[in-house]
Amino acid sequence: MCSPGDEYLSFLSDAGCDPGVIEHCRVVRDVAIRIASDIAGAGIKVDAQLVAAGAILHDIGRSKTHGMGHADEGGIICRSLGFDESLCRIVERHIGAGLQANERAEFGLSAVDRIPETLEEKIVAHADNLVKGTRVISHEEFESSLERFDEPIRKRFLALANELERLKTPDPESS
Repeated sequence: MCSPGDEYLSFLSDAGCDPGVIEHCRVVRDVAIRIASDIAGAGIKVDAQLVAAGAILHDIGRSKTHGMGHADEGGIICRSLGFDESLCRIVERHIGAGLQANERAEFGLSAVDRIPETLEEKIVAHADNLVKGTRVISHEEFESSLERFDEPIRKRFLALANELERLKTPDPESS
């Protein structure tokens, strides 16, 4: 049985991603689709197909590098394949809860903001934060994984998680 986004799996192998990366992308897709479904169930419009595609392709740049530049590489690859800009931006903005220009410069990357803006970008970024390898981590593990970051970055991670959590809860005034 095919899952949403499966039609994009061949692009990962064609790009040269190893099987571990491909399996990670499948698990991130499953988590992202669950988040998108919960949000849609609360009455908020979300493009689940775009979420599935973005989650599958988010690490395609790991075919070139496993460093922080893999998101930029992924955007380049996705554009070369003719994918829609909305999908390319998901791939470029998926790292952590996004990186600001000054943070990217510290990693030797171009000094441009790569903060998730759309709901679909936010869902894929957060789903990736919840998957270590092929294992979905608990909320406690997620929070403890943030201890290695400076306070502003930690706050950004938590703000993203909290925003998506709030969206899952139906607004009682809209009923």
